[in-house]
Amino acid sequence: MKKLLVLLIFIIILGGCGKKEEVSYKELMNTKEYIILDVRTKEEYESGHIKDALNIPYDTINESINLDKNKNIFVYCRSGSRSKTAYEKLKKLGYSVYDLGAFSSIDLPKE
Repeated sequence: MKKLLVLLIFIIILGGCGKKEEVSYKELMNTKEYIILDVRTKEEYESGHIKDALNIPYDTINESINLDKNKNIFVYCRSGSRSKTAYEKLKKLGYSVYDLGAFSSIDLPKE
């Protein structure tokens, strides 16, 4: 009984330690077509953005947004706060979405 309890605790601990998005965004970008969304303001986007990113401010994301649901969507903003909100909205709308977080910490070509 004691061994079973120890084993159960071990499984629970290991199961809770894994991140949902263990695969890196670069690996996901190699496996499927994708869209990168810059969810900052137009002015922030124009001051610099990830190459080929679309600019859709986070507060304009709603049911009327029309993106390809067969593609992974990667969102980012200045600090990670707005991208988290965009991530949650897009997830509820049925998109396969990943939050890249803060623009400055993303290791992709920038324009």
